[in-house]
Amino acid sequence: MAPEEKTKVVEVVAAVIERDGRILIGQRKPGGRHALQWEFPGGKVEPGEEPRAALARELREELGIEAVIGPQIDAYDFLYQPGSITRLMFFHVTDFKGDVVNLDFHALAWEPRENLPAYDFLEGDVEFVKRLAGAE
Repeated sequence: MAPEEKTKVVEVVAAVIERDGRILIGQRKPGGRHALQWEFPGGKVEPGEEPRAALARELREELGIEAVIGPQIDAYDFLYQPGSITRLMFFHVTDFKGDVVNLDFHALAWEPRENLPAYDFLEGDVEFVKRLAGAE
């Protein structure tokens, strides 16, 4: 078996939702993996699912909104643990219907871009956060 066949790739989609110059971020619940760290709303792509469809589904489940998934902003692979690559894909949400409701997070926050690096983001998100905030 070739080395690339042994490595599991998990595709993860994340939304950059901006309103009035602020970006929505969510804090993970205590007690779980990466407890109380911050992230962008989103989640894992299910087998056979297209990334944009996965993100729209995740935003319904986590925030109760119907989102219009716009262009991909960034994508890269991150190694959280040996033998498993997380392929992170960030998309701009150009519009959404409904009120944002916290259905899955410990907390939600709307923050200006420049404030994002002050939050304790998941390790895989840190470089993207710096670029998004204009800190790089």
